[in-house]
Amino acid sequence: MPTWRERAIEAGMEMFRASGAHRLAAPFTRGLGAILMFHRVRPAPSDRFAPNAGLEITPQFLDSLLTHLRAQGYDILSLDDALCALQASAPPARPFVVLTFDDGYRDLAEHALPILERHRAPFVAYVTDGFASHSARLWWIEMEEAFRRLTRVEVVVDGRRIARACATEDEKSDAFSEVYWAIRDGDEAQLLDVVAALAAQAGVDSLALTREACLDWSGIADLGRHELATIGAHSLTHPRLAKLEAAQARREMAESRDRIALETGAAPAHFCYPVGDPTSAGRREFEFATELGFASAVTTRPGVIFPEHRTHLHALPRLSVNGKHQSLVVMDILLSGAPFAVMNRGRRVAA
Repeated sequence: MPTWRERAIEAGMEMFRASGAHRLAAPFTRGLGAILMFHRVRPAPSDRFAPNAGLEITPQFLDSLLTHLRAQGYDILSLDDALCALQASAPPARPFVVLTFDDGYRDLAEHALPILERHRAPFVAYVTDGFASHSARLWWIEMEEAFRRLTRVEVVVDGRRIARACATEDEKSDAFSEVYWAIRDGDEAQLLDVVAALAAQAGVDSLALTREACLDWSGIADLGRHELATIGAHSLTHPRLAKLEAAQARREMAESRDRIALETGAAPAHFCYPVGDPTSAGRREFEFATELGFASAVTTRPGVIFPEHRTHLHALPRLSVNGKHQSLVVMDILLSGAPFAVMNRGRRVAA
């Protein structure tokens, strides 16, 4: 069953699809371009229980999207070139998109890279040290696998007991959503503890999931040598930085850059906040990114890029290419910027 968040998003999309208002608004709301956010690119799973489906698109959709973007007049730029265009005295002649891939999944090299090569499309791969060294947990995948195996879950979150049957796919989806949003509202330690308890009940090997899903440092180094690739930092262990003490959050950012430099021979210039919503990265983290000398840092706050972002380079918005909505029509609505003009009440920067 869709969550209220998903229902609200779908209602908004349907309004734009039906009215075409985004096409009329685009000249005023599109801005200079957009930074697109991807996670996994792989063939569609056959399992109907897929709570992380929003983080996955198929290779076929990536291919069709890149073809569509070029046909619509977009330039696909490297992040460095996009920042130059943003800071230029005159706006670029054509709108741009930047392609960013979070976490360092194997399928970036296996499935996405051949498509990016065919389209000559530069991209950023934001890398988490703990995933590349196979020592950190992909807790959202861990949680999905636990729910897939269990027929009943019982956890305590902030003193509240959640007990749900999860024998059928619908029950699993509903139970996953309730537990997920309960732990997302809490602190980082509780989130990891609850997911670890579920994994233990289900017999899930957490680090085996990381080894299976993510490139190792050798693979990251190979990717970094590709002419189309830019490697960016994405923390040491992928925590929600705003939930950590200041010294720990700063260490996650600084030492992730150092580790990438050690493993690849080049220090990354760009940072990506894990999770990246307002509860996970805020003004404190933006200041850390500036102090640490990163040229830019991206969030998951939705929005397009305007000239006003010149003074907010460490709080850049992105558009999520959502696997639940693999539609060129949806992408056109998002790239128009119209939904975010409504969401942000006309403010161009929400940082």
